[in-house]
Parts: sequence; structure tokens; C-alpha cells
Amino acid sequence: MTWLEDFLTLAATGNFSRAADDRHVTQPAFGRRVRALEEWLGAELFDRSSQPVQLTEAGLWFHDTARNLLAEMHRLPGEARAVAEAASSRLRFAATHALSLTFVPDWLRRFDVYTLAGNLQLESDMLRRCETLLAQRRVQFVLCHAHAQAGSPMEQAGHISMAVGHDTLLPVSAAGSGDQTSRHSLDDTTAPLLAYSDESGLGHILAAACPAAQLRLAAHTVFTAHLASVLRTMALDGRGVAWLPFSLIAPDLDAGRLQPAGGPQWQVPLEIRLYRNPAPLGKTAEALWAAVGAQA
Repeated sequence: MTWLEDFLTLAATGNFSRAADDRHVTQPAFGRRVRALEEWLGAELFDRSSQPVQLTEAGLWFHDTARNLLAEMHRLPGEARAVAEAASSRLRFAATHALSLTFVPDWLRRFDVYTLAGNLQLESDMLRRCETLLAQRRVQFVLCHAHAQAGSPMEQAGHISMAVGHDTLLPVSAAGSGDQTSRHSLDDTTAPLLAYSDESGLGHILAAACPAAQLRLAAHTVFTAHLASVLRTMALDGRGVAWLPFSLIAPDLDAGRLQPAGGPQWQVPLEIRLYRNPAPLGKTAEALWAAVGAQA
């Protein structure tokens, strides 16, 4: 596999030094690996007399073969896991941090007959990492927030999903005087704002579904973080206005620690969706999917 990746990198760059940098090895070590591949094949793959180096006739023939072999090798772990889990009772979930803290525990309890039947594994991570875990079939399901106006890479990759809950992104601030009004308000066009980083799934939804919020954030952001829980802490500390999921801050709103900082026009309705690979899952995972669908 390493030899194939080396070959394709050199074919793309045409330069041994740059290809070695891309592969994070020294140039002599990289050159030896390329030469080892050529010796194994019994043919020179590169014309080293030209700059940039060019593929020989054998190299041109091998190029598509190498790409196909690599693609097949990348598919093998997922296919092997699919075979292994066909009769397995293991359930593997990934969920975003915000939902792992709030929605997931109670939701899983509704399906105890399935989740207690075997080994349940939950990975809590950033949305992009959850998407990668599903693409690699290292998990069977992903739970995350979603919005129709914010496209999902999982949908684009052909994964299927269903809505299993609802939530709302609310602009909130620490309570002001008398614990009745917010310390900061979106009525003040210069109010300090707490923003999600570019990698954040909730930040992506907010930008797509509420352009007015994005315009404000572009001009008045005083703090940026990936996690909603971090923005919640900063909002409680009075640092500014943050858009946070209701499921995360309901206790703070009930206790008056946080207050709405804007009207309904600043709120973003959210779906909570369960994503899966369309390929067959294990017996217990398929039974769970069917049960969730019956309640959706």
C-alpha cells in the first residue's frame, strides 16, 4: 500500500523532493521505496532523465492499476467489518458533543430492548469526525443536528437518515439586572458575539439558515470555539451572545442563568437526525433501525 501511494504521489508531483515531503520521508528513503516497487514489478516506471520526471510506458499502464488497487484496499476494512458484524449484537454510535451530553442518553433508553441486548459503544466527537467514522464504517449510526438549508456530506455520500427529534438554536446571554433581562441583546447592533469555529456543525447550520446572524458574527465576534458547551460557559460568564441548542441550555433558562437575547427571527429550528450506511448492518442494528423508524 505504501509503495502504491508513493508511486501516485510522485506521478502527481513529478519531483522526488516534493513527493518525499508530501509522504513525510527523506528523499533518499523515498527514492529507495520507488526503486523497490520498480524492481518488484520488473520495469522502470519513471523516466528520471527529464524534469519533471515522467511516467514511462509501463508507468502509464500501472497508473490506473495502482489507483484501482488502492481504492480496493481502502474498501476492504469496511467490507470485512460488515461481514464480521452481520450476526453481531454490537451497536456502534457516534454523536456530536452537544447531543451526547443531552439528547442521546434519554433517547437510547427508549430502545433498551435493543441497546441492552449486546455491547453498546458511543463515540462523542466533532461532526466532521463523526462523518468520517460513518464513511469508514467504524460506526453504524451517527446522531447529529441537521437543517434542510445546510447540506450534509453524509447525505451527499448516499447515507440514509431519519428525524428522531427536534431542537432549536437560540441566541442567549447571561441574565442582566434583576435576573429578568439579558446582559447583552441583539437589539444592540454592537453587542459582543460568541461564534462557532468554521469546523463546527452547528456553526455551519447557523450560517446557512440565518444569514443575518452570520453578518452580525462577521463584524462583532469576540470569542470563537468549536464546542457549544464552551460557548455556553462563556455566555454564562457574561462575555456575549451565543446561539446555543435549547437541549443544552434548558436548565439554564429555567433557572434564569441565561436569558433569550433576541426574538423569534433570530432562532433556528433544528432536526436531530439518525444517519446510517445504506449497506446491511448487523442483526441488532437493523432491528434498532426498524424500531426507530416505527416511532419516527
